[in-house]
Amino acid sequence: MTITLYVQGMTCGHCQMAVTNALQELDGVKRVEVHLQEGMVDVDYDETKVSVDKLKEAIEEQGYEVK
Repeated sequence: MTITLYVQGMTCGHCQMAVTNALQELDGVKRVEVHLQEGMVDVDYDETKVSVDKLKEAIEEQGYEVK
């Protein structure tokens, strides 16, 4: 599955790396692409291993808001 999440508060390379690393630590996440300018994160994942709620939770734990 591929999902696009809208994330508020990402402004720099550090933000990009924090979100990318948090998502890649989850079992089942295959690819993460952060678009800072648009405030979007594209995630390819295995829905049998990880839920959308877990993806959002991982981002929110880094201090960002998922819309």
